[in-house]
Amino acid sequence: MAGRTSSSKIYLDVVESLRTMIEADGLLPGDKIPSERELSDRFNVGRSSVREALRALELLGLIETRRGEGTFIRDFQEHKLVELLGTFFLQDKKVQEDLSETKRLIEIDCLRIVAFFATAEDIKRLMVWVKADEFHDDDFFLRIAILNRNRLLERIWRIVNSYARTSEMVQGNVKKEDYLALLTYLLERDEEKAIETYLIRIRNMSKDE
Repeated sequence: MAGRTSSSKIYLDVVESLRTMIEADGLLPGDKIPSERELSDRFNVGRSSVREALRALELLGLIETRRGEGTFIRDFQEHKLVELLGTFFLQDKKVQEDLSETKRLIEIDCLRIVAFFATAEDIKRLMVWVKADEFHDDDFFLRIAILNRNRLLERIWRIVNSYARTSEMVQGNVKKEDYLALLTYLLERDEEKAIETYLIRIRNMSKDE
């Protein structure tokens, strides 16, 4: 199994492999997962690493061990499997890069929706808030996510942003004039200029990056 070379981190690879296995095998809450020995052979890692990964998942409430029966998957919805496992995967640099890109794409989609559908009054209220208060980047984009008409998109942004905060992927200095410029273009319904301002002035990227 490819992954981290540090023995102290192997169990994180095992956790990720377990997640992939559960999805690939179509396992559901209440289903039994393979034994430690079987998982060790399947993932080509030591049983101690498998044991550590299973212990971590059990502490999170994602699996349960029944004496004399084996280990079983618990209710995904009740324990929010995807959100809980996120803390494991955020230690991987590639995952952090993917997360940053995903967050950016969601924010651009929110800006497009706001440019078309938000009322002028809503945008002006946000401009007043920017001028009056001190804020963080995610405070601003939370308000943008709320302004967009897609509640699922807002929920996804909240989850992705919580992962970003967990991995300390935070925006640097906030310059109010950049956010006001962005809002001005939204007020003018100039979607392309708004996105260009977002990428270049707020995310410090080129438009084509």
